[in-house]
Amino acid sequence: MKIETLKQYLPENVKTGVSGNAVFFEVPASGIKETARELYGNKKLSLKLIAATDERETQGCFKVWYIFGVPGENAFIIPFIRLKDTKEFPSLTPGIHGAWNYERKIQTFFGLIPTGHPDPRPIILHENWPSDIFPLRKDFHWQTRPAQSQGTYQFQRVEGEGIYEIPVGPIHAGIIEPGHFRFSVAGEEILLLEPRLGYTHKGSEKLFEQLSLDKKVRLSEKISGDSSFSHSLAFCQAVEQLGDVTAPRRARYLRVIYAELERLANHVGDLGAIMLDAGFNFGGAHGARLREIIMQINGRITGSRFLRGVNVIGGVAKDLTGEERNRLSGELPAIVKDFSEIIDGAENSTSLLNRLKGTGVVPYEVVEDHGVVGIAAKAVGIERDTRADFPYAAYDELRPDEVETEQGGDVYARFRVRVKEVRASIDIILHALNKLPDGPIRISLQEDALKKDALSVNAVEGWRGEIVYFITTDAQGNISRVAPRDPSFVNWAVLGHAGPGNVVPDFPLMNKSFNLSYSGNDL
Repeated sequence: MKIETLKQYLPENVKTGVSGNAVFFEVPASGIKETARELYGNKKLSLKLIAATDERETQGCFKVWYIFGVPGENAFIIPFIRLKDTKEFPSLTPGIHGAWNYERKIQTFFGLIPTGHPDPRPIILHENWPSDIFPLRKDFHWQTRPAQSQGTYQFQRVEGEGIYEIPVGPIHAGIIEPGHFRFSVAGEEILLLEPRLGYTHKGSEKLFEQLSLDKKVRLSEKISGDSSFSHSLAFCQAVEQLGDVTAPRRARYLRVIYAELERLANHVGDLGAIMLDAGFNFGGAHGARLREIIMQINGRITGSRFLRGVNVIGGVAKDLTGEERNRLSGELPAIVKDFSEIIDGAENSTSLLNRLKGTGVVPYEVVEDHGVVGIAAKAVGIERDTRADFPYAAYDELRPDEVETEQGGDVYARFRVRVKEVRASIDIILHALNKLPDGPIRISLQEDALKKDALSVNAVEGWRGEIVYFITTDAQGNISRVAPRDPSFVNWAVLGHAGPGNVVPDFPLMNKSFNLSYSGNDL
C-alpha cells in the first residue's frame, strides 16, 4: 500500500497512523459527520464497519472507529473519535443509512449513545438483559450472569381498519435457526415485515478477548457455521497483517480453492432449496444431491465437510496431494454438466419461473442506501465483490473475470446470481489447480510477535457476501478486540423491504432467496 495514493481521501494536515493496509486518524467527535460525509458522499467510499473499543484503563476513553474501504487500492481509511468525558457521540445514520445498526449495536453493547439516531431500541440483546449492563466493556467479566430484567420490545406498527399482525417464529417448523418475523397485513398482502433477531447470541466478541490465538481461530469458524472457512480466513489474514507475515504462495492458492468449494456447496444447496420452496421438487432434490457431492469432496481432501481446521495463522493445515489435484480436476467438469442439466430444467418450468419472477423485489435505491453486500447487491446490478475490489489470498491472480450480476432485484435475480457464481467458482478452482505452485503451505507465527497498539482490517468475499474483521492489539501485543461483521448483519436490514406488495405464503421463498445467517448476525 502506498500512502501517497491515499492522500486524496485524507483531510489536510491530519496526523495519520499506518497499520498494514489501514490508514487511521483522529477527528473530534464534532467533526465526524463532516469527515464521514466527505469519505462516503464525495469520495464514494463504502462504509465497511463501525466498531467501538473500551480503552478507559490505558487511555481513559472509549474510541469509535469508522472503517471505509478504498477499492482498487486494497486499503482502508479509518477516522476515529475519542470519548473521554462523555458517553454520547453524533449519529451518522441520518446521512448514511448503513450506519443504522452499527450505532444501535454500539449503544447496546458499550452504552455509548448515538445522539440523533432515529431508532434507540436495543439490538441482539433481548428485553430480559438489563439495560444498564454493557457486555463489551472491559470491566464486564465474561462469566457474569446478570439478573433477568423485565423490559419490553416495541415492534413497528401499522394502524388502520382491517390491519392485523401475524407473528412467525422464533421457533420454526424446520431445523433452521430461531428468528422472529412480525407481519402487518391487509388480507394476505404484506404491508410491513420486521425481523427480530438475537436468539442465537452467544457472546462471541467477548469470548475473543479470553481465548488463546489458536482457539480464536477455532472460534472464528463458529461465527457462522456454513461460512467456517471464509470467516477463519478473514481472521487469519487480519492476524497475519499484525504479525507482518505473508502466507506462502501455495497456501494462498489453496485458500482460493477451499474458499470456492465452500461457495460452491452453499450456492447449489441454496438453489435447490429455493426450487423446493417454490414446489419444484425435481430441482430441490438435485440441488441437495449436488451439495452433498461437494461436501463429500471437502471431507475427502481436508477431513472436514465444512472446511474447519484448515486455516491456520500463516497459511493452511491441509495440502492437496497430486492424486487429489488430478481427481478434483476431473470431478468439477462433471459437476458443471450435471448442474447445467438441472438449471436447464428449471429455466424451462413455467410454474417455477412464475413463482420466482417479480417476488420479493428490493429496489436498487434501498440496496445502495443500506450498503447491501453479496448476492442481494449483485441482484440489482451492483458490481461489488471483495475478490476483485480488495483481492486477498491469490485472487490478484485468480479473481473472477467479471462480477456476476442481474438487474431485477427479485427472487429470480438472486437465483440467477447464484447460478452464474457456481460456474465462475468452478472456473476459478480449475484455474487454481492448473497453476498450483509448489512449496510450503504455512509459516509459523508466535502469538507474542504481533505489533503493539496496532490495528488490522481484513475483508473476504464469503458466499453470502463480504465478511470483515477489525482487530486491535494492546501495549503488550495481545489481541484486545475482535469485531467480526458477517454479511448477514448488513443484509437482514433490507429483508423487510422485500415484503410489501407480496403475500404471506411467499415469505419462505423470499427468505430463502436471501438465506441470511442468524448466528452470523447475533454473534
